[in-house]
Amino acid sequence: MHQPRRRDRRLARRVPPQPARRQASQLTVVGADVVLVGYFSAKQKDFASLMASAARELVARGARVVGQIVQRRGVSDGGVQKMSLPYSSRTLLSHGKVRELAQACDQANADAVIFVTSLTERQQRTLTAMLGRPAVSLPDILTAD
Repeated sequence: MHQPRRRDRRLARRVPPQPARRQASQLTVVGADVVLVGYFSAKQKDFASLMASAARELVARGARVVGQIVQRRGVSDGGVQKMSLPYSSRTLLSHGKVRELAQACDQANADAVIFVTSLTERQQRTLTAMLGRPAVSLPDILTAD
């Protein structure tokens, strides 16, 4: 019988993974142009005030908010039907919203993307790679100070 070849994983074991949380401490928001991103459900009615307070926090720390993008889940009829489905654990946002975010970052020449909600390490790595700039959650920045 033919046995499948095993993948050589020795190279993967030699290189230690770099934690994505390190980006929050290295990212200085003082003087940085940032795009603020919020992810809210349809039940969250005061999302505009949450985005405004997050923008004020960043401005108080010396950042310039050059754009804001909001992803709302369950607002449309199609979205309500999809509420029982899990969101994209890889990016937190829909694929179209990630493209819109990348385009907004390129147009504004943003230095970083700040998410109002917490991101996992995997989401930070994936979004940083997709957007070409650091993607960091606001709670990480607030605790880094």
